[in-house]
This record gives sequence, structure tokens and C-alpha cells, in this order.
Amino acid sequence: MSSYSVGEVAAIAKVTVRTLHHYDGIGLLSPGGRTPAGYRRYQDADLDRLQQILFYRELGFPLEEIAAILDDHSVSPSAHLRRQHQLLGERIGHLQELAAAVERAMEAQKMGIQLTPEEKFEVFGADYQESWEEEAQERWGDTDAWKQSQARTGRYTKADWERIKVETDAINSRLLEVFSAGAAAGSGEAMDLAETHRQHISEHFYDCHFAIHRGLGEMYVADPRFAANYEKLAPGLAQWFRDAIIANADRAESV
Repeated sequence: MSSYSVGEVAAIAKVTVRTLHHYDGIGLLSPGGRTPAGYRRYQDADLDRLQQILFYRELGFPLEEIAAILDDHSVSPSAHLRRQHQLLGERIGHLQELAAAVERAMEAQKMGIQLTPEEKFEVFGADYQESWEEEAQERWGDTDAWKQSQARTGRYTKADWERIKVETDAINSRLLEVFSAGAAAGSGEAMDLAETHRQHISEHFYDCHFAIHRGLGEMYVADPRFAANYEKLAPGLAQWFRDAIIANADRAESV
């Protein structure tokens, strides 16, 4: 029959000698033998019990509960194994959920939107596509505006995004109202709305200088996906809003 010193067992099980002394002291794992000089000598059965102890410890069981489990002689070794298999399955499932949560958090931080995919569709609507975020990063990822936007939006909650969407919808409703009333894109009312839009971007995303706002206006017309956001409200609104943005920039830069 093999026997092992406390140091050998510590090395095999990758625990400290102090831990083994503690287990012995509380009666959780007492060595099966002693040398004539009184030194601990562990048997194979002791190592089997230690393996069981370390398994339950890994799963977070307190030592008192582990002792009760292992000292319940009504439970057969095969029943212990079945229970351990079940516990491992539950632990694996939990770890997989944690891993998925961490991945979502990493992706949200990278993209600057602290929302689940379901929440994104809930907040931004059925037309939302996650591929837009990847494209935006590819197009503007090296710009200061993008970096500033990521720093700000990375802290936003679902409630923040919902509030921003309410403000955006209010601006769009006002745009539609003024456009439908027949106001010229160069009118004071139209330019004031364009300025509200620019300040909205500056407040929530990045410093939207007039040159940047001009570029956005051009994109609202040139990119069919952006144009569709306004054209679905009213045909011709995208071009009208672009012209209002340009007029507002010209007004500000002429002062």
C-alpha cells in the first residue's frame, strides 16, 4: 500500500501543506497513518477523499457541508459521481452564460452601445441593422469624432438611448412639420432646426462643427440608407434638410 508525506500530497494535489494541516485539524481529512515519529502519512484512500474535497471546494461548497456530504455513508461512490457530473454540468452552463455576457459587454464597449441585440431593435426600431455599426467603425474609426463618440456612448444605458431617441424623433417630427408647411430650406425656421440637430449631435455624441455637419448633410442625400430615414417621412425631405444644414452653416460662418 502506497503512503505519502504531507509534502508529497501537497505537491500532487497542488495545495499548501497548511491547507492539509487545517483539513486534518477540523477532521475533514485525517491521514490514514503516522510514522513512529508522529509524522502524517497519507494513503491512497486519503488522496481519493482529498480529490472529492477539492472538487466540492471548486464549486464553492463550504467545508462543513463537504464533510457532511462525504461522511454520508448512505451515498454510494457511483451516486457521488453522478451528483458531481450534474454539478459540473450546471457549472459549465453557468460559465457559458458568464462568457456570453462578457462577450456582449466587450462588443458593446467596442461599439459604444451598451445594449443587447434585442434592446437595440427595441430602441432603434425594426429597420436597425447591426452591420451599420461595423461599417461606421470602418469608415470613421480613425477620426477624433468617432473616438469621442465611443467614449461618451460607452457609458450610456438603455434609458439614455431611449431618451436620445425621443429627442431625435421630436426633431424629425418638427422637420416634417416645417417642411410640410412649405417653408424654404433657407428660412430662419428651417436653419434653426438644422442648428438644433447639430447641437443634439454635439451634446450626445461628438463635437459636431459646422464642417462636419455639412458633411452629414451631404451624406443624408448621397447615401440611400440615410436618405431613406427622411424620405420615409416625406418625399424630398432629405434634400430639404441637407439644404437647411448648408444654409445654417453658411449663416454661422458669415457672422
